[in-house]
Amino acid sequence: MTPDGSVNAGSGSAAGAEAPYDVIIIGAGPAGLAAGLNLVRARRRTLMIDSNRPRHSATLRSHGFITRDGVPPLELRRIGREEYEAYPAAEFHTGLVRTVEQVPGADGADATVARFTVSTKGMRGEKNRVVTARTVLIATGLAETLPALPSIRAWYGTNLHSCIACDGYEEADRALALIGETDDLAEHALLISQWTDDLIVFTNGVGQITDADEAALAERGIRVDRRPLTDVVGERGAMTGIQVVDGEFVPRSGGFVRPRYEAAAAFAGALHPSADAYGLIVVDPQGRTSVPGLFAAGDTTPPGPEQLLVSAGEGARAAVAINRELLGPLATHPRVNLAGRTEVG
Repeated sequence: MTPDGSVNAGSGSAAGAEAPYDVIIIGAGPAGLAAGLNLVRARRRTLMIDSNRPRHSATLRSHGFITRDGVPPLELRRIGREEYEAYPAAEFHTGLVRTVEQVPGADGADATVARFTVSTKGMRGEKNRVVTARTVLIATGLAETLPALPSIRAWYGTNLHSCIACDGYEEADRALALIGETDDLAEHALLISQWTDDLIVFTNGVGQITDADEAALAERGIRVDRRPLTDVVGERGAMTGIQVVDGEFVPRSGGFVRPRYEAAAAFAGALHPSADAYGLIVVDPQGRTSVPGLFAAGDTTPPGPEQLLVSAGEGARAAVAINRELLGPLATHPRVNLAGRTEVG
């Protein structure tokens, strides 16, 4: 045990020390769970670390996930964790990852040795840990910032949503609001108009919509309100409208909010993986980052927020690439079949 009370496991450097994990997965959302399930089925010794603070914990139902349409997100995570932990190679640690660092002197091209050290702050009675791994998969999703309205969180996940594809059907044929402070509100409004002909876009005095876009939206019956807002208002557990700073109350029964996002992966800063202009971790089609042995999948990677099913697919695909990398250089070369298609499975 280290002086701070952590458990030093997985270093592989001292006699009797635990061998490094084949894979450490950071994050137990759809991407991490799908990757973990595939890796433990490949008999890869896998440690999954999660702080149990999912971004959509307030969402009552998730949609569009085949065989699980309408399931609460937390229930989806519970089922996925049970399936993962049913395999002997699986281990789960409830904790907050503090750092991920490269092992000094490790050959970045050699997947047979420990290349990363991961330190955690244990949660829910678990001890701090310091462990090592041959590969690491970041699947922590996003951190989001909502417009600074006092009561917006009270309606987020019930009457206000961020995923149009996930919740548009449930908000159909209602008087809706789109609240945001970004420059892509016109595109989001166009998508929402598939479900309602009564939509107002609120920029809160910040969001950017060009005059040309506003005219195009007006042709579809979509109004743009550029005034600053005071709050989102409701009563008896239901949203009733938007309070504008000049005192006007605009009735609305629900809608969507456009958060600002950033990758929830500050712990990886010392590795300096390539990122895009929004701070999302750039990966190749198999989930490899610019750092050898480091992978990422799900909302942490461009384009950012996606449906749960898409994130799960990205996690499964990354697991295939990780398993091949751990086999050695020969297995990492894509094979081309007679139809000319690259095989990754």
